[in-house]
Amino acid sequence: MIMNDIAETGLTLDRGPQVLLDTVGQDPTGPLSVGIAGPGGHGKTTLLAELARIHQRAGITVRTTAPEPGEPVDADTLVLVDDAHLLDDARIEVLLGLVATRRHRLVVAHRPWPRSAALSELVDALRRDGQALLLTPFTREQTAAYLASTSELGRRDDLVDFVHTQTCGVPRDVERLARGLAAAETPTGAVVDPPRSVVGEFGPDLDVQPDAVRRLLLAVAAGAALPVSMLGALLGREPAAVDDLIATTRAAGLLGADGRLAPIVRRAVTTLSPTTERTAVWRRLTELQLARGGAVLPLVRSLLAVGALGDCPVPTLAAAANEALADEPAFAADLFAAATAAGRPASAEQALAAALAGHLDDALRLADRLLSTATPPDRREAAVVAATALAHRGHVGRSVELYRWSGTASALAFATVGGLATGDLSAAAEPPAGDPGGEPPTLHASAARLMAAGVRDSVTGSPTAALSALVQAAALLEPDGRAALLPDSPAALAALTAVHCGELEIAEQVLHRALTAGVGGPLMARRHRLLQAWILMVRGETHAATERLATVTLDGRPLESRDLLFAAAIRMGVSRRNSDLGALKRGWGQALEAVVRHPVDLFTLLPLGELAIAGARLGDLARLEPYLLQGRALLGRLGDPPLWSVPLHWSGLHAAILTAEPAVADEHVAALLAAAGHSRYAAVVAAAAESWVEVLRGVVDPTRVEAAARGLHDTGLCWDGARLAGQAAIRTADRRAMTTLLECARALQGRPPGGHGGQTPTTGASTARAAGPTQQGLSDREYEVAELVLAGLTYREIGDRLFISAKTVEHHVARMRNRLNCANRTELLALLRTIVADRASDTAGQPWPQRATR
Repeated sequence: MIMNDIAETGLTLDRGPQVLLDTVGQDPTGPLSVGIAGPGGHGKTTLLAELARIHQRAGITVRTTAPEPGEPVDADTLVLVDDAHLLDDARIEVLLGLVATRRHRLVVAHRPWPRSAALSELVDALRRDGQALLLTPFTREQTAAYLASTSELGRRDDLVDFVHTQTCGVPRDVERLARGLAAAETPTGAVVDPPRSVVGEFGPDLDVQPDAVRRLLLAVAAGAALPVSMLGALLGREPAAVDDLIATTRAAGLLGADGRLAPIVRRAVTTLSPTTERTAVWRRLTELQLARGGAVLPLVRSLLAVGALGDCPVPTLAAAANEALADEPAFAADLFAAATAAGRPASAEQALAAALAGHLDDALRLADRLLSTATPPDRREAAVVAATALAHRGHVGRSVELYRWSGTASALAFATVGGLATGDLSAAAEPPAGDPGGEPPTLHASAARLMAAGVRDSVTGSPTAALSALVQAAALLEPDGRAALLPDSPAALAALTAVHCGELEIAEQVLHRALTAGVGGPLMARRHRLLQAWILMVRGETHAATERLATVTLDGRPLESRDLLFAAAIRMGVSRRNSDLGALKRGWGQALEAVVRHPVDLFTLLPLGELAIAGARLGDLARLEPYLLQGRALLGRLGDPPLWSVPLHWSGLHAAILTAEPAVADEHVAALLAAAGHSRYAAVVAAAAESWVEVLRGVVDPTRVEAAARGLHDTGLCWDGARLAGQAAIRTADRRAMTTLLECARALQGRPPGGHGGQTPTTGASTARAAGPTQQGLSDREYEVAELVLAGLTYREIGDRLFISAKTVEHHVARMRNRLNCANRTELLALLRTIVADRASDTAGQPWPQRATR
């Protein structure tokens, strides 16, 4: 459309009306025979008024009423007729006669409906002898032009968008809203709702409508797709009569051509209609929609929006809750609760919704009640809900008992997973699928069976088979897993297995897909995000890990015990990798509480191992020792499966290094070497462990150390690989070897796993950059200077503290930078941070005794 403005009147027109006005303006006495059609509020009256103004300025008489039959009409008079759709046939015949004479000048405006045979004949005659115009809603550009011509609102794109979206461009409504916003002195911030005064202006438009039209508007305002047959049942009309009502409502400018209400009209209909009328229409709509098997959730949302949810029938509430279960389990739980408050007995679906939303207290309370009072089918479903909630809270034994009691194929598979998680090797012999309840082989059931098979293979089979089964299980749930209630997701277990195998890219991908698909609902989303944060931490990307961890609690719900344990371990792991001793001390108490709250199981050995290193760093490992013994005993009952035991031995080695226990470290190295043939990851870790203890004994083989460090990096242990290279660098007397190893440490922190260069390290990676050198490379005075530099003191303040000049401090810093081969101050600070941390542990500088046997 081409749009022009008449600035002095604020009139905004399409090309057709504008051409008409231009033509009339150039020759007001010329022939004129025009029919103007448009719904109410589209500017017909305004256009007629402008035509009248042009002619009156030219001295031409203007008549604005249709002549009566037999009434003479002067040929020099301009006849303007508005609302011709309301004229009787006799008057329309008079107008037809005026057109037929071809001597009279006539403009007739009318709505598209109702349209009698006589009016149709008149419209056709006007089109033949002159022209026909159709008035349409404003485009966004026309809305902006109107606002600019009448107020300052047109200067703000956000207000233009708001007005156009709210009104769908209906000129009458644009004018109302623009006037209301201008009068309200619109603030600089975003506008969310139209002013109440503007909404109130629609009252007269609604009041003059027939009862059937108002009921139709209320039905459309409910927001559901409404076929004519359903509207006929609602309004008590035949389909043809319903079509007439729809046409009448569109002609009034209240209903769009697409059958929808503009937002501002919808608000007016819902707020200005009598409460009893609105409630009756919507209640009847829900009953009809439910009877025909249609979606009732949009209708229920509309009832909720106006505070009329209490008038919704109980079956409709329950049906809407089931519709919301997959995408909005918390909303579904609220709807189920409303149904229960209205007299519907509590159900397993209600407990399921609460569990999926992460409201485990509510889920357990409902499920426990149903176990005692419900029918057998509901009791089995309630048992599954209770079992799942208990699994998330660490009561795996009780969870397994309930899963077995439930007896479905999925429940038995989850029981197998839980049994193995607690060290019950006999659970591996149980079939993952037995189906006394006749459960069909759904995606959920198939995923559960694969999940059990994967965990079984992780204990008694090969890592490859385990990872494959778990990844396949995760993929099965991706199409429709939002409402799948899971004790642990196959994606989470696949990621754990991948981490234990050194396949971090696979872990990242499977977690990303699970989060994108929403598998397990909000209950599992936290688990998936925590494992993403864990992978970032292991890689040394501590800043990114912290950011990801922060997303876990954005919903404000407290963490369940398993998630709390992982979160605590991630915080401690980040602090350790950042050499932040203060943060380690502050977080230690919460970490211990998390350990106490969640019993040790197979899937929490990773955080337990990380906390063991932190405890050793703080000199408080003894408080964790009972739980470490439980973990080792659990692995012993399972036959010490290498996939799960290798990471715990790796953590144990580093704890032993920090507590200066060479004999214990040697035991862990021996265990890692014994498992080296199990997988590539186990072999890499075993080689790195052996190399690490040799470095601590003063035996530095640069080639071997670099190979071991790069192996760690390529299996995802980026921070550990860089630290091994750095530790070796400052323990060798060979300056060339030291330079090579320091460069290796920097390179491992500056590129991603797998040898793909070019990636800029994250803040966290930079913080841990080239981790490893201890105070052996510094003099005592330089170490004192390093501590004060890290504390943030200036050179002058450090000089005052140590009774030396600021220039001497600067020389010390320059020597440290040269000696440690740092390219810039950032690298130097990262290295000094690690050096200070190593000295604080009182172990890094102490040579270890040689092994009794090699």
